[in-house]
Amino acid sequence: MSEINLHFQLPGNQKIDKFLAKISKKKDLQIASQQYSLKTFYDSFDWRLFNAGVLCELNQSKSDSRLTLVDLQSGQPIAAAEMDQAPRFAEEFADARLQSILAPLLKMRALLSLTSLSYQAYRINILNKDGKTTLRLLIEDYELLPARVYLQPIKGYDKTAKRISALLEKKLGLKMAKKPVIYAALELQGRKPADYSAKLAIQLDPKMRADLSCKYIYSHLLQAIKVNEAGTIDAIDSEFLHDFRVAVRRTRAGLSQLKRVLPAAVVGRNAEFFAWLGQISGPARDMDVYLLNFASYQHSLPEDMQGDLQPLYELIKVKQHQSHRELAAKLKSVEYIGKLQAWEDYLKESVVKRPAEADALLSIKQLADKRLWRVYRRVLNQGNAISDQTPPKALHRLRKTCKKLRYLMEFFQSLYPEKKIKRQIKALKELQDILGDFQDYQVQESTLKRFANEMMAEQTSADTLIAMGVLVQNLRQQRLRARQAFAGCFDKFKRPENQASFQALFSGKL
Repeated sequence: MSEINLHFQLPGNQKIDKFLAKISKKKDLQIASQQYSLKTFYDSFDWRLFNAGVLCELNQSKSDSRLTLVDLQSGQPIAAAEMDQAPRFAEEFADARLQSILAPLLKMRALLSLTSLSYQAYRINILNKDGKTTLRLLIEDYELLPARVYLQPIKGYDKTAKRISALLEKKLGLKMAKKPVIYAALELQGRKPADYSAKLAIQLDPKMRADLSCKYIYSHLLQAIKVNEAGTIDAIDSEFLHDFRVAVRRTRAGLSQLKRVLPAAVVGRNAEFFAWLGQISGPARDMDVYLLNFASYQHSLPEDMQGDLQPLYELIKVKQHQSHRELAAKLKSVEYIGKLQAWEDYLKESVVKRPAEADALLSIKQLADKRLWRVYRRVLNQGNAISDQTPPKALHRLRKTCKKLRYLMEFFQSLYPEKKIKRQIKALKELQDILGDFQDYQVQESTLKRFANEMMAEQTSADTLIAMGVLVQNLRQQRLRARQAFAGCFDKFKRPENQASFQALFSGKL
């Protein structure tokens, strides 16, 4: 059956009644139903379902409303359930099958409506000489797009499906639909699938002037800030704020590490602005992270203590709402809007022919080599200075330097052989993960102690405070394990072969 084409598209100028008249001359058919319908496609903002090969569509009509997950490759349904509207998060789906598919794909991301199509839905039965239905056709006659015909074979009548498929293609002139209708629906909006990703994909010409290239990089980051702004203000899901903050941090790293390229006054003014953005968005992100981690907090406790943490969840939820409200107000402020617009206006200006900044006229490849090699050596120096007795703040300083190196490598990755730069980014990421765990556990311990003091003043039950105490001890143990793992991880990172690879890649000499 797999070799049979089951999905066709009518020629753009062919009306559905004319098509039905044609096929009725060849086969006995029965129109089982005809009704106005609305098809709405859903996915996360970053296209997690589409990237996993799944389409999510809600088809609504007077008699039926059904959400269906469809295999993007084959066009065949994977799972479906009746419902009037799509829930926002995977865990809100009542249907266990749908939830089991969606939860690992969407994780913390919300389902958002992408686009809708109105159409007349025809359900046609193809009959044999005995009047039995041997094949079903679903015809979707869209208002703005050519109609689609879907063959729905019936078990035991495979030959009918094969004959009708051949009839549609060879006798009635229908074309195989090569792509799902979502492609055409999005094209009506000037969009295409997977048009957003949090991953940086900046293509640079190695010979481009450094000042022009830096403006190009900052423009990409500004776009990421702007597309995540509305979702951050509306608190649709936690990843809008996450991606917003990542773009802000990347911009800050660029402004601090790529000096002597753009005018110092511009860099200083905007470094201050983006530092402010990082500061005002931090509390809301912290609360998001605590809530995202909450299930793991509970599971780290003995089973009979897990329920005792619920008051902590309620406290964090209240703080999350409050911090998001405060952040939204600041992102709607004249100060934020004016400074972001001024930054955008500056990035759109042409570069001057004879800039005063020392590195502005370097090629971007020269600048990238110079900065990456310098920051890489700083990572080695800071890491080599850390011993078992070194205070935590030294590890935090190294973590921040690693972040700067990571961001620079991501900015400039198109200038280097893909496999080699990705290998070095991966090696750096392993070190970053250990340093990040160490810092995060320390911050979480401190914050939970502060929350415990607040809750004690509110006369929270002793059981909850005891459970929080156990949780703090668990986090402390995890922090100590991360601290112990650092030395081995850093030794791996600074292996001679790794150093040689970095040197060959960024300094051009061995």
